[in-house]
Amino acid sequence: MVPPGATTIYVGGQNAVDAEGSLVGKDDVAVQSARAFGNVKTALAAAGATTSDVVQWTVLFVDGADIAAGYGAIAPELASDEPALVTAALVSGLGVPGALVEISAVAAVLPEAAP
Repeated sequence: MVPPGATTIYVGGQNAVDAEGSLVGKDDVAVQSARAFGNVKTALAAAGATTSDVVQWTVLFVDGADIAAGYGAIAPELASDEPALVTAALVSGLGVPGALVEISAVAAVLPEAAP
């Protein structure tokens, strides 16, 4: 749930690419999942948010990828006392050639309280 007064931050689908845009983890969905999640964390930080501000995750796996391995690589990061909604789906392909996973997020950040 997005609390009243919160700023909503949308992080578009992140793949397992490095700073130069090269795919990381070739055929390893666990490595790709961890890197894509790291890229989401970087984008959240740039917008002044953290993973604990996320209210919704969307995880897309390419059909045929080892979902248990991919999800297993990010599940500890998703664990929380107040977990966000997580939607996962299988897709036939992604925009980045060779990508096996794509992760997006919606975060809600409350304004800081005045002193």
